[in-house]
Amino acid sequence: MDTGQPQDLRTRTSDFALRIVRLYASLPKTTEAQVIGKQVLRSGTSVGAHYREGHRAKSDPDIINKFETALQELDETDYWLELLVKADIVPAPKLETLRKETNELLAIFTTIVTKIRKRIGR
Repeated sequence: MDTGQPQDLRTRTSDFALRIVRLYASLPKTTEAQVIGKQVLRSGTSVGAHYREGHRAKSDPDIINKFETALQELDETDYWLELLVKADIVPAPKLETLRKETNELLAIFTTIVTKIRKRIGR
């Protein structure tokens, strides 16, 4: 179903996942860093998959469901990124642009879900 989304969101979510993969690869090999890193790796790389699933959805409620799952994963990713900083595993400036992108994607997906809900009267 076409939701009228800019084509670059597919690229943006894919690039986001690649940045998360690179972050994970750069983390120290300590237990703490690896445990948190695996969490951010899982949540951050799933955003693009949920976007693609939603883009192929057959109904508005299905799109909303997939995109709300992407929102949950983005929120979780932001949490793990914040924890990496608070635990002194990664310096805050190193994650600044990645956290900014996380929040921009949160805003984009929130807007999409809100517009679809308004369109269908929910």
